[in-house]
Amino acid sequence: MHPENSISRQTRFVTFSQGLELESGRVLAPVRVAYRTWGRLKETRDNAVLVCHAFTGSADADTWWSELFGEGRSLNPDEDFIVCSNVLGSCYGSTGPMSINPHTGRGYASEFPAITIRDMVQLQLMLIDALNIRSLRLVIGGSLGGMQALEWAVMGGERVHAAVVIATTGRHSPWCIAFDEAQREAIRADEKYCNGRYSAEHPPVDGLAVARMIAMCTYRTPESFLQRFGRDQDRRGSFEAEKYLRYHGRKLSQRFDANSYIALTKAMDSHDLARGRSSYHTALRSITQPTLVVSVDSDLLYVPREQADLAHTIPNARLAWINSVDGHDGFLIEGRALNDLVASFRQWPAVRSSRIAC
Repeated sequence: MHPENSISRQTRFVTFSQGLELESGRVLAPVRVAYRTWGRLKETRDNAVLVCHAFTGSADADTWWSELFGEGRSLNPDEDFIVCSNVLGSCYGSTGPMSINPHTGRGYASEFPAITIRDMVQLQLMLIDALNIRSLRLVIGGSLGGMQALEWAVMGGERVHAAVVIATTGRHSPWCIAFDEAQREAIRADEKYCNGRYSAEHPPVDGLAVARMIAMCTYRTPESFLQRFGRDQDRRGSFEAEKYLRYHGRKLSQRFDANSYIALTKAMDSHDLARGRSSYHTALRSITQPTLVVSVDSDLLYVPREQADLAHTIPNARLAWINSVDGHDGFLIEGRALNDLVASFRQWPAVRSSRIAC
C-alpha cells in the first residue's frame, strides 16, 4: 500500500509558498503540512488542543488514541478545538522524502535535508497561525510526540497553557541512538537501497521490515513476549515470536517510506532541549506551564528515570504512571488508563484556571 493511500479523507492541507527555514539553514520551499481537526474554534480563538503523534503515526489521532476522544473524555470536541498534524519528514501528506524536490522535479528520497524536532514544531507553529489560533489550552504527545510537546512548551511560550508529555525524554540517549542506527543500517543494507534502485515507487521492503522488527523488540518487554508467545511454535517449526515480528515488519513496509524512517529517526537522535540553550536542566526549568509527565513503568526505550528527571526538574510538573507489561507501547495500548490521567490533569486548579481564563 502506498502511504498516500492511507491518508484519511478528513485530512486537510496547507502549503506555505515562502517555505520553512530549517535549523540547518536550508530552506524547504514550498512546504506542506497535512492536518485534521475536531470540534470548533471559539471566537476567542483560545480553546485549541494540539495532539502530536508518535514516530510512524499520522494525523488520525482519533484512530490511534480513540479512547481519549469523545464526550466526557480528556479530548472532548464539544469543548476543545483539537488539531493533529502529520510531522515534517513523514509520508502521510506533510513535506518529506516522498515529496517532489522543486529543483530536480523528482522525489527528495535520500536527498531530503536533515530535520530536527524543532523544525517539526516550527512548521506546526506556522499551521497554528494559519488556523488563526491565538493560544493552546494543551499540547499533548507520546514518544516522538512527547519530544514535540516539550519543544512546544519552550518555543511556544505564553501561547501554550499546559503540556502532557508521555513516554519520552528531553534528550535522546545513547541507548536510543544505538537502536536507531541499527534500524537505519538494516535499511541501508537492503539490496535495492545500496544499488540505487530505491525510489518512492519501489521502496526497500525487506530492509524497512527488518528495521521495524528491531524496533518492535524495543517497544515491548521480555515479559510481554513471554506471556503472549512463550516458546510456542507452529506446525512448520516457526516460533510465534518470530511470526509476530515478521508480520509487523511486513505491515509497516507496506504503509511507510524508508527514507522517512531514516529522516525521523535522525531527527529523534538530534533531540536535545539543551542545544543552543545553555544546560539541559536550565532548559527544563524554563518550562513554566503546568506539565504532566507520564511514564510507562516497564518502558525499555525511554526508561522511567528519564521521565522522573523531567518531572523533578520542570518547575510545575507532576509525574504519573501507566502500569503495563507491554513496555513503551503501553502509552498506546493502555488508552483508558492514559485518558484517566490526562482528564484528571485537566482538572488541576492551575490547568482549569487557564481554561476558564480562555
